[in-house]
Amino acid sequence: MKDQLDKIKEEALKQIESSDALEKLNDIRVAYLGKKGELTSVLKSMKDVAPEERPKVGQMVNEAREIIEAKLEETMKSLARKAREEQMKKEVIDVTLPASKNNVGHSHPNTIALEEVERIFIGMGYEVVEGPEVEYDEYNFEKLNIPANHPAKDEQDTFYINKEMVLRTQTSPVQARVMEQGKLPIRMIAPGRVFRSDEVDATHSPSFHQIEGLVIDKNITFADLKGTLAEFAKELFGEDTKVKFRPHHFPFTEPSAEVDVTCFKCGGSGCRFCKGSGWIEILGCGMVHPHVLEMCGIDPEEYTGFAFGVGLERIALLKYEIDDMRLLYENDIRFLKQF
Repeated sequence: MKDQLDKIKEEALKQIESSDALEKLNDIRVAYLGKKGELTSVLKSMKDVAPEERPKVGQMVNEAREIIEAKLEETMKSLARKAREEQMKKEVIDVTLPASKNNVGHSHPNTIALEEVERIFIGMGYEVVEGPEVEYDEYNFEKLNIPANHPAKDEQDTFYINKEMVLRTQTSPVQARVMEQGKLPIRMIAPGRVFRSDEVDATHSPSFHQIEGLVIDKNITFADLKGTLAEFAKELFGEDTKVKFRPHHFPFTEPSAEVDVTCFKCGGSGCRFCKGSGWIEILGCGMVHPHVLEMCGIDPEEYTGFAFGVGLERIALLKYEIDDMRLLYENDIRFLKQF
């Protein structure tokens, strides 16, 4: 038994001394000291040793274990120290080299445009309100004076979850929800993502953003609407900007209009940017339809109001002279870092 233990110890020490990696030391530990290792096998064979010899044999096994463990520990520390020294040599920092540039991101053009629009209207006393993107058909269409089978639905045909739920086609449902609360007067804008089944091209996308505004109070007239949008246009495009209102039709406003602003490139004289007209269309607006007020629990005999809606992407495209809406969504850092 002694000869067997001496042989196991010598082989273990020899392998430890020849090891050049910490992984090999771990394999040696398992091979000699593990549950199925050489020394463990000797202990398991103690049943074949005479009872009077067992204490002596057990002591020899323990001594061999201690010697092997001590050698493993010593070699492990030595190899770890050498590995650390090699790592330090490889990772020397040359303090004379220029520092690497820290790339810091910034806001997306859409976000920059949105923050500017919000700043303008908050300065006028408006509140910014958000609502759900998955909306009830009732709020998205019915309460906006667009009943079932109305032709306006064809223009806004969108993505339905079921018969009652739809991805909103505009942020006007937020206005209906606020009007239902009955807390008057109301001065709010509702920015957010909207969805329509449009083909993707330079000016259309099935997913885009709108900013819609609403004012409800006593004695609100179309003159208030014109003054508000004129001030908005001057703040956004420049002090010399003029506005023009063209009659239009929207189911939820009456009367309704589309708004043009003088081209901020040529000042209204006509150029390539405004296609020679001197004017650029920016939004739609109108006086809130009395029936919409009634459906939201507001007395149209006592209160009136106006509403308007502008595409956020359109503002960004105009302000930064971008000719393709798809550039806003391609996330090309070469394009985005210009803003």
